[in-house]
Amino acid sequence: MSSNIFNQVAFLRTTRDFPEEIHQLTVEVNKAYLDTANAVNNRIISIFPTNRPVVTGENWFLNSSIRQQGLRQVYRVPDGIVSGSTIEIGFKISSISQFTPKCYGSFTDGTNWYGLIYASNVPIAGQVSFFIFLNTVSTVSDQIMFEVGAGAPAITDGTIILEWISKV
Repeated sequence: MSSNIFNQVAFLRTTRDFPEEIHQLTVEVNKAYLDTANAVNNRIISIFPTNRPVVTGENWFLNSSIRQQGLRQVYRVPDGIVSGSTIEIGFKISSISQFTPKCYGSFTDGTNWYGLIYASNVPIAGQVSFFIFLNTVSTVSDQIMFEVGAGAPAITDGTIILEWISKV
């Protein structure tokens, strides 16, 4: 087995022998607590807020050993989205490192539920997709822009989840 496994820190062993001598017991209990805290802190955090970004618990190492945090935010998709409709994302793309591949969503037409595709800036027949639009007019926020292909269902409600990587 390789000694170069990246996730050794988050592994929490299931058994531990505790010594009877009080000083050694104290040392071992402190180690056990640190192991538990590190393992808990290195999990994916399942909080999906609509009003502000949240740390996901993901650690990205795009630049060798420099850790960058993952962030997430949920956006409501309003009724009546058509091609070219936008939702403000609340920040400029230049303030982050990059978006992760985990940008996704779902919507309903009032009867059925469908997946929202993080895809192209070109409409796809029968699909509703979105992409991140660099808003050169506003200095405040970039946007989620929608493309609605011919024959796609009409949106009455939905959500989009964006995940991105913090700057170093």
